[in-house]
Amino acid sequence: MLSPLGFALAGLAAVAAGAVNALAGGGTLITFPVLLALGLPAVAANVTNTVALCPGYLGATLAQRGDLAGQRGRMWIVLPAGAVGGLLGGVLLLTSGERTFRALVPFLILLASGLLAVQEPVRAWLLARAGHAHARAAAWVALPVALAAVYGGYFGAGLSVIVLAVLGLLLDDTLTRLNALKQSVSLAVNVAAALLFVFSHKVVWATALVMAVGALAGGAIGGRLAGRVAPRTLRRIVVGIGVVVGVFYLVRG
Repeated sequence: MLSPLGFALAGLAAVAAGAVNALAGGGTLITFPVLLALGLPAVAANVTNTVALCPGYLGATLAQRGDLAGQRGRMWIVLPAGAVGGLLGGVLLLTSGERTFRALVPFLILLASGLLAVQEPVRAWLLARAGHAHARAAAWVALPVALAAVYGGYFGAGLSVIVLAVLGLLLDDTLTRLNALKQSVSLAVNVAAALLFVFSHKVVWATALVMAVGALAGGAIGGRLAGRVAPRTLRRIVVGIGVVVGVFYLVRG
């Protein structure tokens, strides 16, 4: 059980993560290290973080539901693939054990920071490609989405960049519609993993509830700040935090 100060810090981190996710993405790079610093075991911190931030993915998906119109056929393919991959990633996390996951933590944080850093070039590539892409059957995207979802269920930070790149490579559509589809896939991955974690007895529920409220508030704040804060600047800050934290844990061993 965290102290009152610990709860306050976890809640504030979740507010920041909710706002960052609404503006640029990468909120897990804020909340997960905070939970580790507060003394939660690595697996419990990751599981709690996934459950706590799950409502934010629902809100983001609902906000973009208009761009999902006409994509029902794709959704019947990619959402089950994302859910299955998320479950497999969650099972992998729970069975790999605390020692293995903790050893991977610095590399996962650095990988997530790198993925967030290349988010803008990926979007630029997708936009450039949109003018001469050829349509492909949506079924081709199921396996790559499922593989990306395994990573999402295991750790999750940076998942949206991987999924968006996969969708852009294999599907012919506008970036706006692919981004909405990516958001729904991220929701499926996180909900599947969170449902598994609920029964794992590793969720620190008091912390998760405080963080869920904070993340929802942060998402609302981020939505209001959209257009006033440059996502590029915010993304660079989050990437910098992730690199510093990843190197710290790498050096500390």
